[in-house]
Formats: sequence, structure tokens, C-alpha cells
Amino acid sequence: MELEPIIGRYASVDLEGQRARVYFEEAGAGPILLCLHTAGADSRQYRYILNDPEITARWRVVAFDLPYHGRSSPLGSWWRERYRLTADRYERTILAVIDALELERPVVMGCSMGGAIVLRLAARHGERFSGIIGLESTARAGGRYLEYLDHPAVNGGELVATYTYGLCAPQSPEHNRRENWWYYAQSAPGVYQGDVYFYSQEWDERQAVAGIDTARCPVVLLTGEYDYSCTPEMTRETAARIPGAEVTIMPGIGHFPMIEHPERFRPHVLAALERMRKDVA
Repeated sequence: MELEPIIGRYASVDLEGQRARVYFEEAGAGPILLCLHTAGADSRQYRYILNDPEITARWRVVAFDLPYHGRSSPLGSWWRERYRLTADRYERTILAVIDALELERPVVMGCSMGGAIVLRLAARHGERFSGIIGLESTARAGGRYLEYLDHPAVNGGELVATYTYGLCAPQSPEHNRRENWWYYAQSAPGVYQGDVYFYSQEWDERQAVAGIDTARCPVVLLTGEYDYSCTPEMTRETAARIPGAEVTIMPGIGHFPMIEHPERFRPHVLAALERMRKDVA
């Protein structure tokens, strides 16, 4: 028997006047790397990062499931209202988790909608972070919201899982693409659509990102060349608004680098983390 080094726990987090039951996993020791999953998914997407001995020898990696996602519970009388994520709600949740787990000046790495919100964290709370790593990160991404993402005539699990499967690069191993498909297929009804509401309808930080101080909070953006949801051009345009931001376009990778092709993603994330170590050492 071989046991993975990942430890999973539940935390009670003060959120929106309630006690939220939030699931998180961690591995390693050192400065903190906090990982944010994509829309409609959960922190299992980061299992290869959590199991990487070279990373965990130098970093304490923490990944949590947002409320309503994965193994975290929904809030309050969730069945009485339609789930909708907003930028304010997302920001408050991340900060509340950081406070509850007493994570001091973490580097935050987020993908897709997580790669979006890290820009807001850097712009508004740069002093609280040692840096951000944005995966598939853009200050604006329109045109993703569909009513059919949560419709009684459609199998939402299969629709969302297959829709996101198509965002992976064709070079990525099928086993990994199917693993991400599986996580998406388990998403609760309406959660992916509620996340895309934030990411595609509400999100627009094109002016705000210009205020990010990269001398205080370094910014590294990594985007897959095959991503047609957050295209390389969108990431480059965002980076151009942030003085001092660093950009890498990753060959042969799509929208979910940490799960769809972890081996190809690994050298890029190691380089980004080495960049961050210069500021947290």
C-alpha cells in the first residue's frame, strides 16, 4: 500500500454571517501556495501539484473547495435560491478561508475563474499576498453563459463535463482529460452556470488591474496555447495593463493545465514558483 502525502480536513469558516463548512487539502511545508479551482469543479484538480515532492519540499500547498463545490457544503437554505457567484462574494470567500486557516501572505494560484479572481486580489489586497500565479487568466471573458448549462431538459452533468472536455488540448493524455471530465460530471446542478455568471457576465477588471503593484505582489500569468476560452491574446492583453507582469504561453496545453497535462505543465509552474521564492525567501 502506498499512501499519498495529502491530508484532507474540514474547517468552519465565518462567511456571509454563517458558519460555512469548507473542505481543504494540504501537503508539504514552507511558504504557502494556495490553489483555486476552476468553475464548477473542485480542488481535486490540483492533486498532481499536491503530490509533487519537489514542490511540497519547498511549499505548503493548500487547495480548498468553494462552498457549493466538491466536498464543501452549500450555504444556508440553498434550495430556496438560485446559486450565483459574484466577484464580491468570491473575494470575500477566499479572504475568509485565508483568515480561518491563518495563511500568512500566501502565493495564490488560480485557474480560469480562479485565474481571474487572483487579479482582483492583487489589485485590492496586494499587501496580503506574496504573489499571484494566474492560469488561463484574463481581466474580461464574455460569451460563456448559456441557459442550457442548467436546464431541466438537459443532462447538466454530461453537458458541462463534455463542454469543458473540449477546452483541453488534443495533445493532452486522454486519461487526464477524462479525469477532469469526471470531476465536472459530479458538479451539483446549477453550480457551473452560477460560476460562469461571475466569470462571463459580471467580471470586468480591465481598468482595475492597472493598479496592481508587481513590486509588492509579483504577477505571473501562464496560459495554454490551445485555450479558446481564455486565449493567449486575452492573457497578453491583460498582462499589458499590469506593469511588470510576466507572461508565458504554454505549448500543447489547453484550459486546465494542472489536470489535463500535469507533466507538460510542471516545468512552467516550477519556474513560476521559483520566481515567487525570490520574494518569500
